[in-house]
Amino acid sequence: MKGMTVGITVLELYFPRCHSLKEKRQVLRSIKAKLKNKFNVAVAEVGEQDRWQSAVLGISTLANEHGFVNEVLDRCVGLIRSGFPQAEIVHHHMELI
Repeated sequence: MKGMTVGITVLELYFPRCHSLKEKRQVLRSIKAKLKNKFNVAVAEVGEQDRWQSAVLGISTLANEHGFVNEVLDRCVGLIRSGFPQAEIVHHHMELI
């Protein structure tokens, strides 16, 4: 479709203070809920589901404006970085299509 931009961000997260899958899942549940409610994005754990100190999180959104999609995804990364001290971003990659 003309004028539509899809954005995807993949984040590798590290949870240094989590000592079980239950703790990690509680933190992830909180992160996912906050992102969905604040930015209206789709969020899913897409890797490392069985490891209790790491996760791969995928975030996606779409809009008519390239700049808006980029800003929303940047703000999602910023929220995780500043709002969740339990989670450290090891690496993140963004694609806009």
